[in-house]
Amino acid sequence: MVKELLIVDDHQGIRLLLKEVFNKEGYLVHLATSGAEAIRLVEKYNLHCVLLDMKIPDMNGLEIIKRIKNINCDLPIIMMSAFSEQTLIEKALEQGASCFFTKPFNIHDLITTVKNKVYIDKNQNEQ
Repeated sequence: MVKELLIVDDHQGIRLLLKEVFNKEGYLVHLATSGAEAIRLVEKYNLHCVLLDMKIPDMNGLEIIKRIKNINCDLPIIMMSAFSEQTLIEKALEQGASCFFTKPFNIHDLITTVKNKVYIDKNQNEQ
């Protein structure tokens, strides 16, 4: 079964880079540039993980987390941000983010984290 991943970032270069990386890893990748589009895609597809930038033009990343969790409380959300304020990280984790990566991040660490969230967390939820 193909695993589906949603990448939400307003920077085209980051979206396209992450799409290429995760396509090579065997994921079907969906892209969103706004919070509204991200919510629509979460409702439409059977996603296995979301990579979400904290700063999106139309909606705060914390609000996006809350709305995604209202749709699918088990969906892992990995936050990404150029801002590494401890209070921001804590709020994201409290809202339901699985973990937080500060940009620039190590792409291999991100791949490993996504694999763990998709495969390990999914198996725990099915038990």
